[in-house]
Amino acid sequence: MANTKSAIKRVKIAERNRLRNKAYKSAVKTLMKKYFVAVESYGASPTPELLQEVQQHMAAAYSKIDRAVKRGVLHPNNGARKKSRLAAALKRQKEKSAPADAA
Repeated sequence: MANTKSAIKRVKIAERNRLRNKAYKSAVKTLMKKYFVAVESYGASPTPELLQEVQQHMAAAYSKIDRAVKRGVLHPNNGARKKSRLAAALKRQKEKSAPADAA
């Protein structure tokens, strides 16, 4: 256990920050999962309405990732990697559905 007054304060601050960081990371994971589910449903039956829904989920996830990076919860490269994976998932689904549309 911490002995000095300043060390006790640092323990409290560290716990507060840990909980805040945990909330950000959890929210990012949740939004990414929702996005991937939306992309899968779009891939199964590509419609403009589903594409719009995917775009909304992507915007929400990008926003939360950018905010987490800005607050120092995520490293900038980690945030960039997550955003890249989101974009790549949609690109893969679009490429899958494009040949079906052309045929």
